Amino acid sequence: METELQQQQYIDAASQNQIEALKGSEGGLAMLPPASQNEEQWQRIGRQISVFLAKLPEYIGRFYQEYKLPIISFALLVIGVTTLRIFLAVLSAINDIPLVSPSLQLIGLGYTTWFTFRYLLKDSTRQELAAEIRLIKKQILGRQESETLS
Repeated sequence: METELQQQQYIDAASQNQIEALKGSEGGLAMLPPASQNEEQWQRIGRQISVFLAKLPEYIGRFYQEYKLPIISFALLVIGVTTLRIFLAVLSAINDIPLVSPSLQLIGLGYTTWFTFRYLLKDSTRQELAAEIRLIKKQILGRQESETLS
């Protein structure tokens, strides 16, 4: 019993010294708010955060429904740019391999020469190329050119 009384007196004396030290400080320090106000403020902030997090899926869903087309457009743009950058990085990596770049350039030059001689020099072969292009358009689009013109 006596030890409990001594502990309470020691605790009371320590808290009294701290309060007096805060009051007597001339350094311009502001007084700390009482602990109960601070706890209430944290509880209020916690409730606000809790309410916000509870309504977050609703906010996101409403935002998505309102801005669906711009969000999809932006996502496709980002995906397209990312794909292009990856493609260019892979092409650059392949181009850095010795003898691959000159070989690919030689293959491209050979194919361009063949295509020119095969399809572009004579009128009959140009007509053949135009017919093939129309056939491919028809297969891809699924309709005739005459239907698209009218």
